[in-house]
Amino acid sequence: MTHALNIIWNPSEGIDLGFFMIRYYSLMFVIAFGLGWYLMKKIFERENEPIDKLDSLFVWTVLATLIGARLGHVLFYDWEYFRNHLLEIFLPFRFEPKFEFTGFQGLASHGAAIAIIVAMYYFSKVVLKRPLLWILDRVVIPVASGAIFVRLGNFFNSEIIGHETTSPFGIRFLHDQFSKAEAVNATSIQNPKEAYNAIVADPKFADLLAQVPAKHPTQLYEGFCYIFVFAILFFLYWKTNARLKSGYLFGLFLVLLFAVRFVVEYVKESQGGIEEELGLFSTGQWLSIPFIIVGLYFIIRAQRNPLATS
Repeated sequence: MTHALNIIWNPSEGIDLGFFMIRYYSLMFVIAFGLGWYLMKKIFERENEPIDKLDSLFVWTVLATLIGARLGHVLFYDWEYFRNHLLEIFLPFRFEPKFEFTGFQGLASHGAAIAIIVAMYYFSKVVLKRPLLWILDRVVIPVASGAIFVRLGNFFNSEIIGHETTSPFGIRFLHDQFSKAEAVNATSIQNPKEAYNAIVADPKFADLLAQVPAKHPTQLYEGFCYIFVFAILFFLYWKTNARLKSGYLFGLFLVLLFAVRFVVEYVKESQGGIEEELGLFSTGQWLSIPFIIVGLYFIIRAQRNPLATS
């Protein structure tokens, strides 16, 4: 029988500058959007599009990603809670059972995908004056690269993890097993960071450390696969005539990215949502199926009519 490596994941919250904490999750988003802007700049230059339109595209994409991802989580995964806490949808606070700052916990990639498509429709008609599929075929390249860093952010946050495993890939997520409050209470150390470090290093807390099981690092599985999704789209755009087949790269993106999501869901812990009513598949899998079907439609459409436009 194979056994998980004894990797205990106990990350710091971020880079402490003394006067400001740069959280890793936020940093990953900054890198994702920054790299996305750079990639689209190169694409705009190749297509002889004015770079000044890129600023508008960047703003619309950022807003669509964040708002769509948030609404996706609320509607698809946790509506039963948020229907009674509407203010918490767009406020980084929890009001019950006590008022506390939580940040925006919960972002769904399916919601982000829908919102980006809607935003690109507006952008293509009002700003770019190009067919919708023209911009979708190109924006999916930076979106695919951004997905890699978002999953790295999830890894730093010890969220969206998998089932327990004895495979060599298993990682022991300390922060998933013990919340900050639980770590403080269990160790009687008031500083959460010091409490976590004590659980890992102090032999007298060995019983607590033993409670941390190894689980699939599903964030890393997805992030690793998204590298190939990005590489395929990047290569096809720059080295082949795929960009001339309207809708092809967009469709391929949907099929590849959400197929990865569908497969990884098999080893991922339940995130809640509609799976309790529908059964058979997880919520993430049910939501991925329509995207895969739509992607296949655009791939077939592009192959049959390469010059089709929207």
